[in-house]
Amino acid sequence: MLHTSWQLGLVVLLGVPLMVGTVSLLIRPLHRRQQRLREQQAELTGRAVDIVSGLRVLRGIGGEDVFADRYRADSQRVRAAGVAVARVEALLEGAKVLLPGLLTTVVVWLGAHYVASGRMGPGQLVAFYGYAVFLVDPLRRLTTAAGRLTQGHVAARRITAFLALRPEFALEAAAPAPYEGPCEGPVPYEGRPCEGPVPLADPASGLIVAPGRFTAVACASPADTATLAARLGRYTDSTVTLGDTPLGDLPPDEIRRRILVADNDDRLFAGPLREELRGRGRDAELERAVDAACARDIAEALPDGLDDLVAESGRNFSGGQQQRLRLVRALMADPEVLILVEPTSAVDAHTEARIARGVSDLRAGRTTLVFTTSPVVLDRADHVVYVQSAKAVAQGSHGDLLTDVRYRSVVAREESA
Repeated sequence: MLHTSWQLGLVVLLGVPLMVGTVSLLIRPLHRRQQRLREQQAELTGRAVDIVSGLRVLRGIGGEDVFADRYRADSQRVRAAGVAVARVEALLEGAKVLLPGLLTTVVVWLGAHYVASGRMGPGQLVAFYGYAVFLVDPLRRLTTAAGRLTQGHVAARRITAFLALRPEFALEAAAPAPYEGPCEGPVPYEGRPCEGPVPLADPASGLIVAPGRFTAVACASPADTATLAARLGRYTDSTVTLGDTPLGDLPPDEIRRRILVADNDDRLFAGPLREELRGRGRDAELERAVDAACARDIAEALPDGLDDLVAESGRNFSGGQQQRLRLVRALMADPEVLILVEPTSAVDAHTEARIARGVSDLRAGRTTLVFTTSPVVLDRADHVVYVQSAKAVAQGSHGDLLTDVRYRSVVAREESA
């Protein structure tokens, strides 16, 4: 090209990189806007899932309009973000047609001028036109690929960000030292702490859960409940000990097998109800757990009883029914230490009393810890601990603690609610 006409050759050779640079200027804003769109779409999807899963509750408290307004506002933000992305994509699509066409037009116009002045022949003009078209086609492909790569990069970044998540604390435990204290249970392998009844202690709060007893913890604030439950189950780093062994020295699988935290955020999975609740237990044990959790009426109301199917997230059950079914599942796990977080908050007082009695009887001799402010459950507990500002400030029986004005105010608030 340069040998035939260095002027046209420079136009073609410089024009193509210039157009590539122009297209690249659109990639960064496109990437930024697509990333914002994906984030807002994820938030909107999460809100939609929350609305659908809690629709019964929303209808019960008359909150449908409030959440509908929030969803509508979020939807408009997603629409605005989508329009912003579409603007850049439209510019990219326009550049894919305009820039190559502009280069071809300049080459043909200059070539025609040179042919008219006798500086080039018609055949050379046709050759230059072919050169321009040949170089412009890859530019169109590059522009298309740039848009797709940008979309793929945004999606890949979300995936890699998820895969790059690291635990808040180290999960690899060192081998625990041999347990030298009294052992009432088997020792499956050398160096493993005794699996007999041992206390669960949290030095940070001063809470000590006595082995083999039904202990209730009344917290002045829900935040204290969440914090303590997470620490005792080692969902956050802590200095909690099981017997003389820090939980940090136990393998994660060992902790999950021996300590179970069951709260109201746990999900019911789709499938046969019996399999969902029974786990590895036997049917006879399941029947006892169902009675202990006062869930017999739920099973009897189903067409196929315990063999009936559970919808995704247990949507075919009310909030109180889901709570009792989750309790059945937790009882069937039969861990060494069972930690229940507000297990009766969605049931009436009569059912609450039956559940407290049933759980206490079924878990007799096993360590059970219940976070609750229900007077019915607190009265059933062997031992009650009152926690305020993440510290155990009083303990004793429910009747004894009623003389403490702080404890009494929390319990009275629950009764008035």
